[in-house]
Amino acid sequence: MPSRPTYRPQFSPAAIYAYPEHLRPFISAIPPLPGVYVFHGESETLPLYIGKSINLRSRVLSHLRTPDEAAMLYQAKRISWTRTAGEIGALLLEAKMIKAQQPLFNKRLRRSHQLCALHMQNRKPEVVYAKEIDFSHHAGLYGLFANRRTALEALRSIADAHRLCYGLLGLEPLNKGRGCFRSALHRCAGACCGKETLDAHHHRLLCALEQLQLICWPWRGAIALPEESDDLIQYHIIRNWMWLGSVGSLAEAATLSRQQAGFDHDGYKILCKTLMSGSAAVIDLSGESDG
Repeated sequence: MPSRPTYRPQFSPAAIYAYPEHLRPFISAIPPLPGVYVFHGESETLPLYIGKSINLRSRVLSHLRTPDEAAMLYQAKRISWTRTAGEIGALLLEAKMIKAQQPLFNKRLRRSHQLCALHMQNRKPEVVYAKEIDFSHHAGLYGLFANRRTALEALRSIADAHRLCYGLLGLEPLNKGRGCFRSALHRCAGACCGKETLDAHHHRLLCALEQLQLICWPWRGAIALPEESDDLIQYHIIRNWMWLGSVGSLAEAATLSRQQAGFDHDGYKILCKTLMSGSAAVIDLSGESDG
């Protein structure tokens, strides 16, 4: 007879919450300015949490008043911070630090070794990986996904929303001369059985994927993106959607701009809208532009 499962009450961090008085000494030096902050525990190499804000002081104080973060606060021994000129610099620095240091309590921006996208091959979307092709310069890529499973889930959702054929998309086997199962349920428009032309199906697929299309890096080399506050200016040096670092003057940019730079998922997400809007004062460090 199988043993009865042992009942374990669900743990609530709020149950052990107490205001972390031991962190008060670190708060006084934190300014109400943009930047990145770090909660440190016993380990000098593995931080507990890394965050960013346009107002460091306010954001850090909000952590101290949050009972749901009691487990992290209980382990925290000190808080450090790094000033940036603005929000973009804070976003870029936070992403880089999280990937490099893998803090215990961060759940977002973790490093993905399986970063992939969808690419059209013979009118069929295939999953391709950033470790195999250069996402910053390869045209015709759609979406950024943490792994193959999430890429195929996204493709399946698109098919459901637009009545596309699973078989023609490679999501399930398709018998020659026979329609797919979903076409009988009117969930597929019938390109698999002649109710819709293959050209029309392909056109609808491309239209559905259009909003996910990746933009190739439009400059020949590195650029500088200036960001300025009342008393601080930073030039963010970027190439192939990868942030290479920030400097205080363009004279310092040369060394960074010559670094190797592959495609960076977080850089693309943070920078694409800003850079492609035309509103940013981009400085082309190569002297030439591809578009």
